[in-house]
Amino acid sequence: MPKTIVITGASDGIGAAGARQLHKDGHQVVVVGRSPEKTLAVAKELGADHFLADFARLDEVRGLAARLNETYGRIDVLVNNAGGIFGDRAKTADGFEKTFQINHLAPFLLTNLLIDKLVSSHASVIQTSSSGARLFGKLDLDDLDHDSDFTPQRAYGTAKLENILFTKELHRRFHTQGLSAAAFHPGAVATSFATESDSFMKRIYNSRIGRSFMVTPEKGADQLVWLAESAPGTAWESGTYYEKRRPARRNHSQTLDADVARVLWERSAQLVGQQIS
Repeated sequence: MPKTIVITGASDGIGAAGARQLHKDGHQVVVVGRSPEKTLAVAKELGADHFLADFARLDEVRGLAARLNETYGRIDVLVNNAGGIFGDRAKTADGFEKTFQINHLAPFLLTNLLIDKLVSSHASVIQTSSSGARLFGKLDLDDLDHDSDFTPQRAYGTAKLENILFTKELHRRFHTQGLSAAAFHPGAVATSFATESDSFMKRIYNSRIGRSFMVTPEKGADQLVWLAESAPGTAWESGTYYEKRRPARRNHSQTLDADVARVLWERSAQLVGQQIS
C-alpha cells in the first residue's frame, strides 16, 4: 500500500537516493531540503511535493511543520535525515551550537510538532544516525553545546548519539499509541558529506583512496528504504538502532541508559520551548 513519506535532507546524498527509490516503488514522497536549487531539481525529477527549510533556523523548522500539518491528512513515515558535520564551533541564530541544533534539536522539534499527526497515522519515524556515535560521541547533559570540549568530530558523534537516544525515548513515550521509531547507520557513503567541515573526515571524504572504500548513495539508502517500506514489529523492532539491517552489535554505553534518554528529551523540549509530552 502506498505511503506518504516525508524525507528531510532529500536534496542530495542518501536522502535523494532514498526518495528516488521510494518514488519508484509507488509511494508519495515529500522532498525537504535546504538548497532551493537542489531541492527543486529532485522534486521536479520525481514530480513530488517539496518544502524548503534551513535547520540552522528553528523558525523555519516550525514553518515547515505547519505546512506539512496543513498539507497532508496523514504522514506514514517521517525520515529525519538532514544533518552533517561542520567546521569551527559556531552558534546559530537561535543560540545553539550548529551541529547540535541541525542534527538533533531541529529534528526533535519537527517530530514533536508533527506528533499528533504521526500518532494518528501510526507512523514510523526514522533517524539517520552513524557509527560516529560510538566512535566520537560523549554526551554531557550539562554541556549540550560543547562549550568545554568542542571538536567537529566530537560534536558530530554526540549528535548521532543523541539521534539514537531520541529514537529510544520516542519509542518509550509513543509506541503504545501506535508510533514506531528506528535509527540506522548508512555506512561510509560517497557523498558531499563533511564538505563544510574542518575535521579529518573532510580529507577522507574528498580523497580518491577514501572514496574507493565507500558505498554509493543508493547502497547507503538501502536501510532507509527498508525501514520506510516494511512493517515494524515484523521486519524490524521499534526503538532499535540498525546497522546492515540488523540491530547494532556494538553500542555506545550511553544508548543503554534510559535515564539519559529521558533527561535529554526533557532538556531538548525546554530548549526549543516545547511542552514535555
